[in-house]
Amino acid sequence: MGTVRDAIGGGDGADPCHELGPLKTCTRAGTQCGSCVPLLSKLLGQELAAAGLEVSRAICEHIPLSRRELFESVRVLGLRSFDEIIGRLGSGTGCDLCKPAVASVLASQHQEYILDGGRAALQDTNDRALANMQRDGSYSVVPRIPGGEVTPQKLAVIAEVAADFGLYTKITGAQRIDLFGASLDQLPDIWRRLVEAGFESGHAYGKALRNVKSCVGSTWCRFGVQDSVAMAIRIELRYRGLRSPHKLKIGVSGCARECAEARGKDVGVIATESGWNMYVGGNGGFQPAHAQLLASDLDDETLLRYIDRYLMYYIRTADRLQRTARWMEDLPGGVDHVREVVVDDSLGLAEELEAGMARHVGTYEDEWAATLADPERLRRFRSFINDPDAPDVGLPRVEEREQHRPAREDELSDGRVLLGSRIAVREGA
Repeated sequence: MGTVRDAIGGGDGADPCHELGPLKTCTRAGTQCGSCVPLLSKLLGQELAAAGLEVSRAICEHIPLSRRELFESVRVLGLRSFDEIIGRLGSGTGCDLCKPAVASVLASQHQEYILDGGRAALQDTNDRALANMQRDGSYSVVPRIPGGEVTPQKLAVIAEVAADFGLYTKITGAQRIDLFGASLDQLPDIWRRLVEAGFESGHAYGKALRNVKSCVGSTWCRFGVQDSVAMAIRIELRYRGLRSPHKLKIGVSGCARECAEARGKDVGVIATESGWNMYVGGNGGFQPAHAQLLASDLDDETLLRYIDRYLMYYIRTADRLQRTARWMEDLPGGVDHVREVVVDDSLGLAEELEAGMARHVGTYEDEWAATLADPERLRRFRSFINDPDAPDVGLPRVEEREQHRPAREDELSDGRVLLGSRIAVREGA
């Protein structure tokens, strides 16, 4: 903290860093996993305010609006492309800050295929590939497993795909199965088999709903008082693909023993004898937060209605890359304000927020199914543009615990690593 404050104030005679980009460059803060970037941004604002300087909420130099202002401007003006937005609301050609922010806003409002209409160039690497890039340049594949429930037949398909493509498999903390090590050109073939088996994208690559975690609930557990699996599946299928300022995680526990760790999620649902308690604003990560009680003993329909309102209010008003916990901290009144808006409808937005969620639910389309159905969209998944039919021959792998992982540099015999395949180098070259 002291180093960051010194950089903002221009300690030791250095030029002061009054913007996030230069601050990250000179302190290296926020340049690794990125988890501390929201805290860094908040600290920058506090230090500037304490010094009597104006605190800019602009997304970047190209769009002089906060994300909330951008969202409302796009909604009111009916803008549908980056060019329209930059022409009406900004200037220049955009950057790696405003382009993904615009892409997220457009995806939240218009529910269209995220790579069409010139939007592919706005996305980061993961969204462009509809998969998470790993440290060695390969990609991971994460099919959705709603509520963590999966049939033996579907498990067999995942196993067959992993074996046939030589993928490393791991069960994640989100009750899903992650398949690692796919090359870009393999992704369509992998997803074709998964989609045919009834799977769809788990959106592990997007700022969207990731998963809904559940315990086994009253179906099996002798302590369960409600069917947490059925509710978790219903919630996940309702909000799947929902694009937001940051990733979203939800948990549903079948009793107060809290085996699904629902209070560590953006939305937590815990069963009671009379219905469901709804908690909001929890997360793990760099700054863990326990979710706070929003409403008690809700029936199924009221619970979903409140989640609709809560998520849409967050999507409309949060800053770029701001989790729900930090968003609620910054709201005047915190959870009490959220309760007034979501439960009491103090702003008169309930019907509008519910309608926005209804549009999302009614227009949802699995991104990988849509990709496989369109030859033009499939053209993006080529390892070599100048030789589109040539497969990527793979990256060096090391066997460990009966699976194959990326080789470390010290494990390579020649010490040379190139993106793509290894290429032999003659002595003296």
